[in-house]
Amino acid sequence: MYWTAVWTSIRRINAEYTYDKSATTIDTPVEQVLKDRKGVCQDFAHLAISCLSAMGLAARYVSGYLETLPPPGKSKLVGADASHAWISTFIPDTGWVDIDPTNNLIPGEAHITLAWGRDYGDVTPVKGVVMGGGVHNLSVMVDVVAQGN
Repeated sequence: MYWTAVWTSIRRINAEYTYDKSATTIDTPVEQVLKDRKGVCQDFAHLAISCLSAMGLAARYVSGYLETLPPPGKSKLVGADASHAWISTFIPDTGWVDIDPTNNLIPGEAHITLAWGRDYGDVTPVKGVVMGGGVHNLSVMVDVVAQGN
């Protein structure tokens, strides 16, 4: 029963919602994502948590990084990796299981967990304050590189 509820929710989010970087901000409520049917990984994680919680299932927000692999024969681009969000849900007799609604999969080694929390506000990957006058544009890039053994 738990797996059916979890996977039905995750598959529907993945199939019925469009990944669109310009559709939302960090303050966009789940209700708006439901209405517009588009967003980014953080939105899809919040939506999945809301769906599972509405069914009485425990779920938490996972903040981390996703290592991206270049196409065969191509060099890995610096900054090609990205901060990412997915969920973890509690399955009785199994424990906490991570699930990525953006990519419709169970995370593997490419998903690097930084923290768990209730939502993005609990576990922002980067947080700070910019002080000064005028107009500022902040650009953040991440590169995830595997270390040798």
